[in-house]
Amino acid sequence: MRIFEEMESEVRGYVRSFPAIFDVARGSEIFDEQDNRYIDFFAGAGTLNYGHNNPQITEALIKYLQHGGIVHGLDKATVAKRAFLTKFRDTILAPRNLQYKVQFTGPTGTNAVETALKLARMVKRRSNIIAFTNGYHGLTLGALAVTGNYDYKDESYGSRSNTAFMPFDGFLGPDVDSIDYMRRFLEDGSSGVDIPAAVIVETVQGEGGINVAGIEWLQKLEALCREFDILLIVDDIQVGNGRTGTFFSFERAGIYPDMVCLSKSIGGGLPMALLLMRPDLDQWQPGEHTGTFRGNNLAFVASTEALSYWDNDDLAKAIEYKGDILCTELQKMVEKFPELEASLRGVGMVWGLELPQTGVAGEASAEAFERGLIIETAGANDQVLKFLPSLLIEEDILREGLGIVEESLAALVDKRRKLLTGEEE
Repeated sequence: MRIFEEMESEVRGYVRSFPAIFDVARGSEIFDEQDNRYIDFFAGAGTLNYGHNNPQITEALIKYLQHGGIVHGLDKATVAKRAFLTKFRDTILAPRNLQYKVQFTGPTGTNAVETALKLARMVKRRSNIIAFTNGYHGLTLGALAVTGNYDYKDESYGSRSNTAFMPFDGFLGPDVDSIDYMRRFLEDGSSGVDIPAAVIVETVQGEGGINVAGIEWLQKLEALCREFDILLIVDDIQVGNGRTGTFFSFERAGIYPDMVCLSKSIGGGLPMALLLMRPDLDQWQPGEHTGTFRGNNLAFVASTEALSYWDNDDLAKAIEYKGDILCTELQKMVEKFPELEASLRGVGMVWGLELPQTGVAGEASAEAFERGLIIETAGANDQVLKFLPSLLIEEDILREGLGIVEESLAALVDKRRKLLTGEEE
């Protein structure tokens, strides 16, 4: 690991949590250079919904490169882009009766968020944006301004003005309707909260700790935005692309956002981000918002192949089935280890096991890594074990990984008992 410590910036993160030099990967398994095997419950923070080196995607990429297909084309028309747009329209948008234009932004999720915020302000001629507690939307300046976690913020980065935060569903407890709370601010001209250009929301807060917005809450939020002429932006970067069981995470609530931010798995494992917008919001002048890597043709090829998984409902059924396994087995662990005071929340194949005692989730992640499982933490205090396996993970590997989690929790409980009783390790 010496070269990484010598040459790579201190900003590096995951290499510290998972200190191995990885070499090859397939599906839901990663192997280091000593050929040690790890099960992946991390999936590139939601980028690898279709697994590592998906053979269908790999074959399509090899064929395209051997053909000499365009790799970098800015926003010129290419065969690969045409194929992607056609597939996305016919397979994803049309069956859901969604009318969106597509804008290709820079290659990461924060680029899509920046584009959405800029467009919303331009269209509505208002500067304020409302975001939510525990929200995470990226770390460039505009996206950072609507990100809730204090650890990412410092006044020296620049102004965080023109953003107001409201409580996410459940933040104030089960008896407080935070949409009613938000309404009070919007309807009172002396509240100090300006009517915003847009509200940006994750229907399931991933980095925030797997906080799941209720269907009624999302529906009331949409209605509130319509009432006050506010654009509704759904950040579907981490929990879109099928993670919740439907392609878009907001489908379960039957709402129709004005804009949708997509990245991570939309590129089939390669860098790509895009913004979906209602056609009437597409008020850009040519070249008004641009970037060198808008339109990654290899990602177009990979994505076109990945979207074939949505030609029927087989994947959605598989997600429901494996999501039930996650829910059932994790709930058993909650009950088996009462001393951990754990709780469970999630939907589809995104689940969070909250371990509220300081440091326990991080210890559980480390224990799991020692046993051959990669799983990260989330939440304001890294108190949540975050389950993001590939949507295509085989059932036996899923259950094996859950078994490692259970072993890791048992080891933690045993260590803590020995510390309390003064027993030798």
